[in-house]
Amino acid sequence: MKVLLLAGGLGSRLSEETVLKPKPMVEIGGKPILWHIMKLYSFYGFNDFIVLLGYKGYIIKEYFANYFIQHSDVTIDLKNNRTEILNNNSEPWKITLIDTGLNTMTGGRIKRVEKFINNEPFMLTYGDGVSDVNISNLVNFHKSHGKMITMTSAQPEGRFGSLVLNGNNEVLKFQEKIKGDGNWINAGFFVCEPGVLKYIDGDSTIFERSPLEKLAQEKQLITYKHSGFWKPMDTKKDKTELDDMATGDAAPWMIWEKKVNSDSVSV
Repeated sequence: MKVLLLAGGLGSRLSEETVLKPKPMVEIGGKPILWHIMKLYSFYGFNDFIVLLGYKGYIIKEYFANYFIQHSDVTIDLKNNRTEILNNNSEPWKITLIDTGLNTMTGGRIKRVEKFINNEPFMLTYGDGVSDVNISNLVNFHKSHGKMITMTSAQPEGRFGSLVLNGNNEVLKFQEKIKGDGNWINAGFFVCEPGVLKYIDGDSTIFERSPLEKLAQEKQLITYKHSGFWKPMDTKKDKTELDDMATGDAAPWMIWEKKVNSDSVSV
């Protein structure tokens, strides 16, 4: 099953970074957030990606064009213009990189790669949010209900910590951030039947508006509730928090690292 990654937006709220690079290439823990998302899918055995490019898409192309050699040990013979690969540590990914236009909306970007989907079910997510969602369970859930589209939902954390007060309004303690108001929101990580593409009219179609609204009206949209970790990178603060988690060895979404560490423990 192919995985579509929306990677064409401007990311204006991260302008300090995105003036130089597309938002999916903003790094957390020394790697682009797009790489982190792909690692999650790859952990569950999904390695065929279609990246929907737009703003500064050439930077994403250059990154993956050079990825193989950057993740290999090499001997370079300058005299004979020959390169020998000694050890390759790159992932088994097949990556199709498609320019879907600078100003194309999310639905339009998906529609533009219709011929690469081959009339088969596909997965789709945003290139700026990480999660520890179990992709295998998500796919199995989608197959079990027979609807046209499954959308993962999550409960975002509250923006601020809260105070615990007594009856006299005296502060008893500070409480860490908790989940928001109890509502579930669109967290991406979709599984779609190919018929979903018929709900997209063209470049100006916002996927989250007319297509999803019509599918909901027809009772063809169902949600997979994910109560674990999910966090988008919308602001500089989000980026800093994610970066701290990744560099501080406390990143819930980096389940591939946990697998490596588990395998390395001798018993």
